[in-house]
Amino acid sequence: MRRILKRTIATPTGPLTISATDDDITAVTWSTHPAQDDSPLLREATEQVHAYFDGQLTRFDLPLALPDRPILRAVCERMLAIPFGETRTYGDLARSLGKPAQAIGQACGRNPIALIIPCHRILARNGLGGFSGGTGLETKIQLLKHEGAASLLI
Repeated sequence: MRRILKRTIATPTGPLTISATDDDITAVTWSTHPAQDDSPLLREATEQVHAYFDGQLTRFDLPLALPDRPILRAVCERMLAIPFGETRTYGDLARSLGKPAQAIGQACGRNPIALIIPCHRILARNGLGGFSGGTGLETKIQLLKHEGAASLLI
C-alpha cells in the first residue's frame, strides 16, 4: 500500500490540504485539519500553490494521480487543458466528450485534486454552477476573480 503524506497550508481561500505519495499528488482539499508531513513533492506543491496565489504561476506542473474511472479521468484531463483565466461550460465539456452535462457536473464535483485540476473554471450555461471546495460558490468566485475571469460574473 502506498504511503499518503499530507500538508496543510494557508491560502487566501482558506486552509488547503495537499495529499501525495512519493510520486504523485493524490488530493487537494480545503480542510481545517492540520497536517505537516514533509516530502520533496509536498514542498514543491506548496511552492507552486503559493506562487499561484501570488500571481507568479498560471499553470501547475506537478505529477498527478488522475482518477481511474474513465469519465472522471476524461473530465479531469479536459479541465487541465483550460488555460488560466478562461472558463468552459458543463455543456462545452459534455459536447467534447459525448456525455450529458449532468455527468460532467457530477464528475467536476468528484474532482479529487481541486485547484490544481481547475474545476472552478467550469460554469453553468446561465450562471456559476456549483463548487464543492472551500466555502462553495464563494471560493469559486474568489478563484475566478484571482484569475481575471470575474468579468464573466457580471
